[in-house]
Amino acid sequence: MDLTSLPLLSFIIWLPLVGALLMLISFSDRTIKLIALVATLLDLLLALGLLLYWQNGEGGMQFQEFVPWLSALNISYSLGVDGISLYLVLLTVFLGPLVVLFSWRNIQQNLRSFMILLLLQQTAMLGVFLSLDLILFFLFWELSIIPMYFLIGQWGSGRRVYAANKFLLYTLAGSAFLLIAILVIYWQTGSFNWLDWRQASIPAGLQFWAFLAFALAFAVKVPLFPLHTWLPDAHVNAPTAGSVILAGVLLKMGTYGFIRFNLPLFPDVLSTFAPWLAALAIIGILYGALVALVQKDVKSLVAYSSVAHLGFVMLGVAALTSQSLSGAVLQNVNHGLSTGALFLLVGMLYDRRHTRLLADFGGLWKSVPVFSALFVIVAMSSAGLPGLNGFIGEFTILLGTFRVSPIWAALGTVGIIFAAWYLLTAARSLLFGPLDKPENQSLTDLNRRELWVLIPIVIMFFVIGLFPNLFLDKINPSVDELMQNVGQPPAIVQVID
Repeated sequence: MDLTSLPLLSFIIWLPLVGALLMLISFSDRTIKLIALVATLLDLLLALGLLLYWQNGEGGMQFQEFVPWLSALNISYSLGVDGISLYLVLLTVFLGPLVVLFSWRNIQQNLRSFMILLLLQQTAMLGVFLSLDLILFFLFWELSIIPMYFLIGQWGSGRRVYAANKFLLYTLAGSAFLLIAILVIYWQTGSFNWLDWRQASIPAGLQFWAFLAFALAFAVKVPLFPLHTWLPDAHVNAPTAGSVILAGVLLKMGTYGFIRFNLPLFPDVLSTFAPWLAALAIIGILYGALVALVQKDVKSLVAYSSVAHLGFVMLGVAALTSQSLSGAVLQNVNHGLSTGALFLLVGMLYDRRHTRLLADFGGLWKSVPVFSALFVIVAMSSAGLPGLNGFIGEFTILLGTFRVSPIWAALGTVGIIFAAWYLLTAARSLLFGPLDKPENQSLTDLNRRELWVLIPIVIMFFVIGLFPNLFLDKINPSVDELMQNVGQPPAIVQVID
């Protein structure tokens, strides 16, 4: 069957919701787990169909769907995918079954509600990446907040209610400005469709304020320094599955928003805002790394590492070169895989020891060698070791940034050194040294289910790291097409001819 004749994007978005609705019927816990796993695996297979029928070299939207919705207001059900959103969709559906499989025995209470929320979260995130109508985009954007709020507040630990409320308030505050800007541009253009907005002539004054409104909503979600303070609380207190989704996909909605909306829609004001975005990105890279270095809780360390790593993505966006932007798109995926795997490993260790303090470990290589070997590989991926996925994304970003500002590229490189420092410190504290604590001597190594969760991610580390053009060949045409609207990069500090 030719999948291009089907509304494939709609199937990808709504299949998890169908699985969630099936769970409303009274089933046993085992059946609920199977429904969640089958729904997410089928969603992954459908999304792989995008690769099967992808038009290589095409930079515009593919697999487009358009159905009038509220014709009086020119609101439509409009979907599309290009090289910028393709791998975010694939990342979302790739992590879905892995999170379900991890939670197979990890969640003991209210399993039905937990799995329903996981699937609702997946539908919402996919809708954000595939929507071309701004009202549809905003509805999915808001919907994505609700499941995560309950996942943190109900199944988290410690100060979970405080963390959930903080997450909710921060993201809703940003969303209010986003909605106002969408409505103002609608009154200017008469359309909510992103494709129409790209062709419209938006006055420079409106571009300035619209850029600020959009940027505030997206900066909270990234999160960009200094709007990051909700993230460590959310990560530390969320259940492991929630942390994986949050770091792996949800934060990417912010970086995706900058690339999809702020760059092509408001080109006249980019030279004004790009230096500020670059400065905040650099501060986030260095601040996140230094704070991670002094953390005593390994989950908190990984949480602050997200602030630093996503600072690299925002640096690639702010540099406004095709190379840096392609690196930013790819690094979105790399961070989702690497940091998601780190949170999974921390969760597996917590399930065994019920502590995350670095001081409570040491010498784990002697008792759990498989866990230890995988932790080292994942840490090296996150640190950007050549041959693994993290290196190609960060290196491409820095090369593109160097064309615009050697100073910013040099400061970003310092952030990579700091990343290696805190990740190697964590690995040393956990895995090496004497095995002198009795609780650690009797730990069981990873079981088959946990290996099924981690091994696919590790394989992707090497696939991206060794064969990056498999991914960049689909990303680059869309980035080049976007850059035609953006024009020449502004001089952040100095331009190298």
